Amino acid sequence: MAGAAHCSLQAKRLLLDPKFEGYKLSLEPLACYQLGLDSAVAEVQLRDDQYTLDHMRAFGMYNYLHLDSWYQDNVYYVDQFGRVMNLSVTLDTALQKPREVFRLPTDLTACDNRLCASMHFSSSTWVTLSDGTGRLYLIKSGKRGSSASEKWEIVFNEELGSPFIIGHSVSFVKSDAHSLAVLLLRVEKDELDTKGSGFHVTLEWVTVAERKEGDQRYEIIKRRVLQGKSVPHYAAIEPSGDGLMIVSHKPFTFMQNESDKLEENDDAKVSNEKKDPLYYWQQTGDDVTITVHLPQGITKDDIKIRFSPDNICVTLKDQSPLMEGKLYSSVDHESCTWIIREDKSLEISLIKKNEGPQWPELIIGDTRGEFIMDSSQCSEIAESLMHLTSEVMNPNPEKENPPCNAQELEECDAFLEDGASLCRFDGDTLKVTHIINLGSNQYLFSVVVNPREMPCFCLRHDVDALLWQPHSDQPENMWEHIATFNALGYVQASKQDKKFMACAPDYSYAALCECLRRVFIYRQPTPLATVLYNRKEGRQVGQVAKQLVATLEANDPILGFQATSERLFVLTTKTLFLIKVNSGN
Repeated sequence: MAGAAHCSLQAKRLLLDPKFEGYKLSLEPLACYQLGLDSAVAEVQLRDDQYTLDHMRAFGMYNYLHLDSWYQDNVYYVDQFGRVMNLSVTLDTALQKPREVFRLPTDLTACDNRLCASMHFSSSTWVTLSDGTGRLYLIKSGKRGSSASEKWEIVFNEELGSPFIIGHSVSFVKSDAHSLAVLLLRVEKDELDTKGSGFHVTLEWVTVAERKEGDQRYEIIKRRVLQGKSVPHYAAIEPSGDGLMIVSHKPFTFMQNESDKLEENDDAKVSNEKKDPLYYWQQTGDDVTITVHLPQGITKDDIKIRFSPDNICVTLKDQSPLMEGKLYSSVDHESCTWIIREDKSLEISLIKKNEGPQWPELIIGDTRGEFIMDSSQCSEIAESLMHLTSEVMNPNPEKENPPCNAQELEECDAFLEDGASLCRFDGDTLKVTHIINLGSNQYLFSVVVNPREMPCFCLRHDVDALLWQPHSDQPENMWEHIATFNALGYVQASKQDKKFMACAPDYSYAALCECLRRVFIYRQPTPLATVLYNRKEGRQVGQVAKQLVATLEANDPILGFQATSERLFVLTTKTLFLIKVNSGN
C-alpha cells in the first residue's frame, strides 16, 4: 500500500436530516402481481466441500435475478434448462409470460462442480454470460427489452479454467478497438493456508478486445489475477477500463508471474541503490514548489518542461522524461513557471487551480519524491490534534459519565467486520492508488443509478445509510455522497433474517427482503396532506417517512431481489413477484 493516497469519504451535510423521527408503519395496500414460471430457476445448492463463510457469501447468497439497468423494468434469470428468460414490464395489469432470449449451449447438469450461471449487462447492446462451468460468453444482444430488435449472438466463448461467477463487466473503446473487461470471482482451495479456512478468493480481470484484422472476432489480450482472503463486498471496473475499485474486509493484491517478479526484484535493487529522492516538493494553500538537483553541465537550453492543467513533463537533454505524469489536482498551467537557482537546482512553481486543499501526493503513483513540511504547517497540525492529547493521565476525574459506554450499545450496533477498506487499483501499474479505511461504516448493498457510471455502494454511517457514487475520472471528487436513507443503517441491523437489500435508482425508497416471504419497504419522507402534531413536544410535523410490509404468497425461499423506480421484483424457485411501490409518471 506504499504510495497510495489515504482518502476519506466526505458526507454532504445538506443530505443529512438530524431531526428525522423514524418510520411510521403504513397499512396502505401494495399492488402485488405474480407470474408462475414454466420451469424452475437454475438454483445450485452448495456442496459439502463448500462449507466456508466465503462460499456462502459468494454462492449461497447469490442474487439469481438480474436487472438490466440500460432498459427500464427489464429483468432476466436462467432456468434449469439453461434458458435465459426475460421479463420486460410496461403495464402491470397486462403482464406477459417470461420469454426465452438465449439458450446456453452446454448441458448444465453434466458438470459436477459447477456454480450458478451468472450474467452482467456491459452496455446497451453487450452482455457477458457464464454457464457456471468455467466458460465465458460475450454476447451481442442488440437493443434489449424489445422482441423485435433483441437477438443474442455469441461473438466470443472460451474455457477460462475453474468455475467462476461474473462480478462486473464494462464495454469501452481503446486504441480504436472495442473491448470488454470482465471480473470473474472464484473461491479456491489454498494448500498453503493451514491455519485459516483453507481457501482463498481470486478476482480475475479479463480484457477481451476486437482483433485488428477487422474480422469482428474477439480475443483475450490481458488476464490479471487479484487474490485475497475474503469475498469482496463490492468490486467494479471503471468505465474506461483503466482501474478497479474493491470494498473488502481483507486486502487484495495482484498475483505476478515469474518474469514480473524478477523485474520487480531488479527494480527493488536499483531503488535501494538510489536512496536519495529524485525531487523535493513543498506546498501552501495556493501553490506547489518542486526542487530538482541538476547534473553537471546542464544549461537552461537543455531543460524542457511541459505544463498542462492536469499533467507535467520534465525532460533534460532529450533524454527520457525525468518527471512525467498526472498531477494530484488541477493547476493554472499558464501561470506555472521555472528557474535555475545558483546552487544548480531546478525550481518549478505550480499554481493550484483550487486553493486550500492539501495534496497528499504530487504526481499520482510517483513515489520518487519527498514532501518537505515547513515549521508553520507542522505547528498547525500539532495544534489541530492538541484537543486529543493531555499531559496528565486522567485530566478530568470529576467526570462521572465517560463519552462512550459500551454497556449502552445495543446488539444491532455491533459489527461483525470492523476494518473493511475501499481500494482503487490502477490497471497499468497494478498497484493501489487510493485507499479508504471504512472502519465501522458497514457495507450494506450496491445499486446502479446511472449505467454509464460505476455502481453506487451504500454504507452505514452512524444510524443512517449513505449512498456513494464513484467518479473514476474526478480525482478530487472520486466518491460523491448522492443520497441518504435516514435511520436505515439502524433499522436493517435489527432484521436478523434479511437476505437482500436494494434501493430505487431515483432514491425514492429502500427495501430489504428476508429469506422467506416478507419484504420491507422504507420510503423517503414526504410532506403531509393533513395537519399532524407531535403530542410530546406540541409541535406540528411537516413530513413523515412510511414503512410498508409486503408478505408474499410463497413457501419457497427468495432467490432474487431487484428494485426499480416504480416496482420491486422478487424471484422464488417457481414464481416471479412484482410489487408496485411507486406509480409511474
